[in-house]
Amino acid sequence: MSKIRKIRKVFNSRPTLEGAGVHLKRVFGYQHVPQLDPFLLLDDFHSNNPDEYIKGFPWHPHRGIETITYVLYGKVEHGDSMGNKGVISSGDVQWMTAGSGIIHQEMPKGREDGLLWGFQLWDNLPASHKMMEPRYRDVQHHQIPEIRLNNNVTVKIICGEVNRARGPVQDIVTDPEYLDVSVPPDTMFIHRVQEGYTVFAYVIEGRGYFEPERDPYGYEVEGRNYFDFKRDCLIGAESLVIFDDGNELSISTGEEGLRFLLISGKPIREPVAWYGPIVMNTQEELRIAFEEYQSGTFLKHGSMNPD
Repeated sequence: MSKIRKIRKVFNSRPTLEGAGVHLKRVFGYQHVPQLDPFLLLDDFHSNNPDEYIKGFPWHPHRGIETITYVLYGKVEHGDSMGNKGVISSGDVQWMTAGSGIIHQEMPKGREDGLLWGFQLWDNLPASHKMMEPRYRDVQHHQIPEIRLNNNVTVKIICGEVNRARGPVQDIVTDPEYLDVSVPPDTMFIHRVQEGYTVFAYVIEGRGYFEPERDPYGYEVEGRNYFDFKRDCLIGAESLVIFDDGNELSISTGEEGLRFLLISGKPIREPVAWYGPIVMNTQEELRIAFEEYQSGTFLKHGSMNPD
């Protein structure tokens, strides 16, 4: 039996600075834990000005999480303590499991006209996997299935399964689904999701309706007064939609098309101790991680001496 998910909450991404001075939009982060469990953070980096991103993210550590970088346009050069090195280009994905610890850098270059646009998602790891061996998956755009449904909706499947087509990233602890969905004007997209999982959508372009009721007062809009009578049930770019529970989504468009990221995962439901690039379960584990980083014993697999 179908149970269509309603919207629980909507809010917009906010400008912030990260790394060595990268201008980006923080979609959600530390202050939203545990609303999006198992997910911790989503950043939208989008600029035509190289001065806003060229300094990048120099060498820094991670432990206890996975970082997923999806580049729409431009490129990002990267390297890490396991000896991996390369370029994430337009349409490519880097799925990095930090596990017990990794040190890496990400240096955006943009494309020839200066445009850089992409996303980085942080997926938490349960206590049983916090100290697993790090692993790295470099997924090129041609390895990502793109299917067209019979109503001309197109879906790029990074992780998960749609119409028996499976994404190239599999066997992830939190059983995530990561889709890039484009819906034409005046079209409905129906999609089954796992009941009990966290599900959210982030609008990249266009506007759409994310539940059949189309009631702009049926859910919380962060940062807006409930008595804002100009509220629109069409949800547009740079908006995050968090869904209530259910096993199906019903998303539709009007005169304008819509493109969004659709992401879901199994909640971990464990304590989160988070400081900077390290996410553990307790403050003591955080203390140990930073002491090891300072003493040079942070890496349990691989080794390096960052410049």
